Amino acid sequence: MIPSIHFAQPEFLWLLLLVPASITYYYFISLRNPSFLKFTGLQIMGTTRKTLRQRLYHLPFALRLMALCTVIVALARPQSSSSSQSVTTEGIDIVLALDLSPSMLAEDLKPNRIEAAKKVALQFIDSRPNDRIGLVVFSGESFTQCPITSDHSVLKNLIGNLESGKLADGTAIGEGLATAVNRIRNSKAKSKVIILLTDGVNNIGDISPGTAGEIAKAFNVRVYTIGVGTQGLAPYPFQTPFGVQYQNMEVQIDEPVLRAIAGETGGKYFRATSTSKLKEVYADIDKLEKTKIDVQEFRKRAEEFYPLAVFAILLLLTEYLLRNTLLRTLP
Repeated sequence: MIPSIHFAQPEFLWLLLLVPASITYYYFISLRNPSFLKFTGLQIMGTTRKTLRQRLYHLPFALRLMALCTVIVALARPQSSSSSQSVTTEGIDIVLALDLSPSMLAEDLKPNRIEAAKKVALQFIDSRPNDRIGLVVFSGESFTQCPITSDHSVLKNLIGNLESGKLADGTAIGEGLATAVNRIRNSKAKSKVIILLTDGVNNIGDISPGTAGEIAKAFNVRVYTIGVGTQGLAPYPFQTPFGVQYQNMEVQIDEPVLRAIAGETGGKYFRATSTSKLKEVYADIDKLEKTKIDVQEFRKRAEEFYPLAVFAILLLLTEYLLRNTLLRTLP
């Protein structure tokens, strides 16, 4: 907290104009009534030095002038004020459920679907500094890559190291969603959100996507689903004895199921056909799920004219003592 000074009655500061007027008046009075001695010759002047009394001749006036300035500033009532803020955040718990099936290597999004999804997810995390976020990955099976955490640096590091093909083959959308729900269901956050991204159709797993959606609804978890992939055919790389070759594969996304999950849980379905579209999807979700931040400002004021009043009294007392002791004049 950095204190600041302001005046409660600044109109009194106009009285400071009396200062130059007093100096001018004192100057002309000194000229009209000079204090000097007459000498018969100038020779004696060369051997005299100014006494302490002579050197301090104008000190009482200077002290009285300083006292006047101090009193005027005190009348303006200087006040110090300091402020502080109390910030209360009502964060949102979010779980990112990311498809890592081999089809996520298709290059209709650049450089490919998985890398585009990782990059946009990292940007999304940076835009949510007050939220706790977790990560679930799935392919033919699912598991929690990162529990819900406020340590975004750890989460971002784990996302950066994700690779497709490390899990069993297949697309277990229901399993992935169920794992994400299990991770977030006991959250105490006012808002619980899952963002599920996939590029295919559920073709494996013991839990169907519809059942997983019903579980999410039962725990008041809102699910946003994203179908990633272009319309029609997408270039998919595969390894051959002659190096990497590409084959155009048909893009198949179970949009009715993804749309039903989102609708049942109060979320929304998005289709991302390009990297730029995927960025727009996350930007839309960011707008829909706003973190509540309450800021309360506290301000404290204190009167600061008391020290000035004491200082003015000391100046006047010093001036009075000088005039009646060291600088006392003959009547």
